[in-house]
Amino acid sequence: MVNQPFGKKAPLDELPCFHAIAHSFPRRQPRGPFLFSDFRTLFVATEGVGWSSAINVQLSTVNHLGVTTHSPCYTVPPMARQRLGQHFLSDLHWREEIARAIRVSPHSTAPLPQDDKHCWIEIGSGHGEMTEHLVAAGAPVHAIELDPSLIAGLQRLAKKFPNLNVIHGDILEADLAAIASGRRIRVYGNLPYFITSPILQHLFTFADLIDEIHVVIQSEVAARLAAQPGTRDYGYLSVLTQLYARPEFVFELPRDAFSPPPEVTSALVTLRFPGERAKLRLADQSRFLDFVKLCFSQKRKTLVNNLRSLAKPAAIREILASLNLRPDSRAEQLSVSQFVGLLRHLSQD
Repeated sequence: MVNQPFGKKAPLDELPCFHAIAHSFPRRQPRGPFLFSDFRTLFVATEGVGWSSAINVQLSTVNHLGVTTHSPCYTVPPMARQRLGQHFLSDLHWREEIARAIRVSPHSTAPLPQDDKHCWIEIGSGHGEMTEHLVAAGAPVHAIELDPSLIAGLQRLAKKFPNLNVIHGDILEADLAAIASGRRIRVYGNLPYFITSPILQHLFTFADLIDEIHVVIQSEVAARLAAQPGTRDYGYLSVLTQLYARPEFVFELPRDAFSPPPEVTSALVTLRFPGERAKLRLADQSRFLDFVKLCFSQKRKTLVNNLRSLAKPAAIREILASLNLRPDSRAEQLSVSQFVGLLRHLSQD
């Protein structure tokens, strides 16, 4: 195993805790205080997307010896192979279908070029279910796996494929720039459903280095990533994703394609970079995303109501009219570029 640098842990570690706790009352109680205002903030940020509550969520801490340890944020009975949200892709047919879709199969319609300057970063390599497909394409593959019980098997695979580098670590702590060592990045991952949003947000911090992300996630979340304005699934997560990438809902996978089968349907989604931000030239992306959160803070209310803290209702209606938007417009009706225009007008006023 080659040690790779890991940076500061990504923000929003509390998101998996929030989802699991919010969907498990009254049977389980969190350890320590968790304010109602925290629940509200996190619910807005993630739109209340519910992952399975039958997960033993763990948070990382550093003890007095400097060693990273993991402690559960609430107590659940031990569940074999699911403590990290693991659902291994056991079906050979669906492995091949994914390999064709992400262009690492020799049977792909347009296989990836053999001599390009990319590397693959695989999130949650498991037993190597998709790793062999990735390394067979010829590019360097950095397989990141958190479960220590799976590392030995991946290291045996690395002896067979010299272009495979096994990394025992947490993707939320990974410095992708250091791992890629100057190469452009393609990402593949079968993501734990309860932590999909934090992983995507961490990947987006390296958006300038990434060309493609292919992830297997909960179908409900996949639909939100690719949702268009004016649809039921469109929300903050849609805007965030489309700011950085161009999402495509590729296909669904049945539950029995995995072992153990998940409680929800899964889907492969592809994110191609760059997204809308390449042509919008945002000066402060964090400020913009905070503004979008505010716009979605109460989805059933109009923008005039949600933005009262920034401007008077009459001024907001005037700005909406200048953008050819109705005075009773709601956040889910605006495209990414319209959110940018709205923020710029508000800033000027």
